[in-house]
Amino acid sequence: MADVWLVRHAETEWSVARKHTGRTDLPLTERGRTAATALRERLAGHEFTRVFASPLRRARDTATLAGFGERIETRDELLEWDYGEYEGITTKEIHGRRPDWFLWHHGAPGGESPDDVRARCDRLIAELVEVQGDVLCVAHGHILRALGARWLQRPLDLGGQLPLETGSVSVLGFERSQRALERWNG
Repeated sequence: MADVWLVRHAETEWSVARKHTGRTDLPLTERGRTAATALRERLAGHEFTRVFASPLRRARDTATLAGFGERIETRDELLEWDYGEYEGITTKEIHGRRPDWFLWHHGAPGGESPDDVRARCDRLIAELVEVQGDVLCVAHGHILRALGARWLQRPLDLGGQLPLETGSVSVLGFERSQRALERWNG
């Protein structure tokens, strides 16, 4: 049973502003590029059988700067949550219009529902558990939080309680034969 290492892409202008950044293809900031390059040392010496990344630039650039550019396999399952009408705005702005809104329960109008995201995660997990050796996945905050919840075989909304900073490294693994969080938001 292998481990799945998760890396959230490094900083973008919108992550600093706390704007929902789903499918908008933003570059890393200079500070983000520096942080992504620092991941090279944090991940050095660890052997990954496969390296998956979201097709969006901020994830691919993070993986490349971390030293895995030639090994990246882009995966649509690792795209960030499609925020639809909420793309590019903050949770505070959304709550100004809809005070009870919670992404993990309501999804995004014109974007993805929680069921859509759960199905994507479950498809990817079915593949990940079959890989012989550790896998590195470089992607986005909400999709990785969703992946963590589903790895634990819990409802998707558990992801709402799993904060994840830009440039962080997390590890999904096993406690004996049970799926577990070995490290989170490190």
